[in-house]
Amino acid sequence: MRLLKLSIPMLMVMGWVGWAWAGDKASGGYKIVQKIPLAGDGGWDFLTVDEAGRRIYITHNNSVQVLDADSLKLVGTVENVPRPHGVVVLPALGRGYITSGDPGSVVVFDLKTLKRLSDIPTAKDSDVILHDESSGNIFTFNGDSQNATVIDPLLGKAVQGVDLGGSPEVAVADGKGHLFDNLNDKNMVLKIDSKTLKVSGRWPTAPGTSPTGMAMDRERQRLFIGCRNKFLIVMDAANGKVIQALPIGEHVDGTVFDSKRDNILSSCGDGTLSVIHEDSPDHYRVLENDPTKPGARTLALDGKTGRLFLPAALSLPPDKPTASNPKPRGKLVPGTFEILVVSP
Repeated sequence: MRLLKLSIPMLMVMGWVGWAWAGDKASGGYKIVQKIPLAGDGGWDFLTVDEAGRRIYITHNNSVQVLDADSLKLVGTVENVPRPHGVVVLPALGRGYITSGDPGSVVVFDLKTLKRLSDIPTAKDSDVILHDESSGNIFTFNGDSQNATVIDPLLGKAVQGVDLGGSPEVAVADGKGHLFDNLNDKNMVLKIDSKTLKVSGRWPTAPGTSPTGMAMDRERQRLFIGCRNKFLIVMDAANGKVIQALPIGEHVDGTVFDSKRDNILSSCGDGTLSVIHEDSPDHYRVLENDPTKPGARTLALDGKTGRLFLPAALSLPPDKPTASNPKPRGKLVPGTFEILVVSP
């Protein structure tokens, strides 16, 4: 009952359609237009689209598979990356960087040859990775270690660690010297100065809980936070004020913002793509929930074409929970891994 009472103001906000500040750009109708089968029967996590270099990097099966973003053909693979999670590419240096969750490192590779160059030790469960333009550094967010690692790409080594006081999930940078990171177990967002590494804000995501995916409208200073209790939270990046909460699918993991269409898109493990439109910085509405495929919980956006890429595979029903494995996952069906290409 308490949750219901707290949600009433949010439901009122959700019902407000607002004015057509950008109504001519509102578009939905996202559909799967292609399926790309890829070898490998292991798990997967994040994808990265290099719009300028026209490459898609997919962390999968202890490797990173690389597709041409236009032809969608496999161009190569970065091999031997244990538990890969995220990828950052720095074309000016000709280098790519992959978080490896076990034992906790960043694998550096050559963008042309896709050959491994070095390993940079970070911390256990290195997961999300991003490049901050303001400081020039790379940051990894290490889930089980509850901290972040700062890497100087010019030196090719970690230069500092940051205690976060909780388990980090997806993070974004505003390009002006601030990072924002979800603390999944604390139900909050951190605002971090990317140069001093000081935390200047700890903002609750209520009514959203277990925040995972995050995106940002940099121009209008809005954060979009996908939460596992089936809410998309819109937050003011200046002060942490929750502006709106909107319904999305179950088991969200990825959220992106398409600035050309002013759409926020959340990929959910229940097999839905939630599409929310930004009418104005303070007014948002759900356009639709489009079918994808169960398990398609992460995604990447090609801003040039508007296409989305979602990994998925068939899985068997999970085993019964045990004390040692309270949340078992179903085993993946061999030969079923693919990338769903979704177009507006």
